[in-house]
Amino acid sequence: MHKNLTYNEYAQEVIAQLANGGIFLTVKDPDQDRANIMTIGWGTIGYIWRKPIFLVMVRYSRHTYGLLEKAGEFTVSVPLKQDCRKELLICGRQSGRDIDKFRECGFTPQQGRIISTPIIQECPLHFECRVVYQQAMEPAQLNNELRAKCYQTPDYHVLYYGEILASYLTKEL
Repeated sequence: MHKNLTYNEYAQEVIAQLANGGIFLTVKDPDQDRANIMTIGWGTIGYIWRKPIFLVMVRYSRHTYGLLEKAGEFTVSVPLKQDCRKELLICGRQSGRDIDKFRECGFTPQQGRIISTPIIQECPLHFECRVVYQQAMEPAQLNNELRAKCYQTPDYHVLYYGEILASYLTKEL
């Protein structure tokens, strides 16, 4: 099954999944034939610059940060109506520098339709994105309450605005 979607058709479900445990961000190292998966719990879908955009946030300390800087593209795979707590923990707590998260989670990389970064075959909902803008957080501009709650150490995020080039379902929901 392969059903194309409008970029915002499942936006509410994606945002709810972000808030309730996270979703998977995948980036492929352009210098090697290896991809890394990272759990994200912060992000959003919107419409900016006359383009559908998926905004993701990646900390400088993450292995994914270096890969995304080189690749300039990413996929988002959403485990809607699936219990992926174990896999979300692995991809959120383990580093792709040390393990192959696809193998560790029992996931199958599947070639993206438009970009070279794979999707996670076991998830039903996917977004393929190309970075059109990125912005390092300006710590001095951050609300003090958020800084105290979310940044006990100065490991801030880079915000990546990915133009959604494709969004689709690969399984029935």
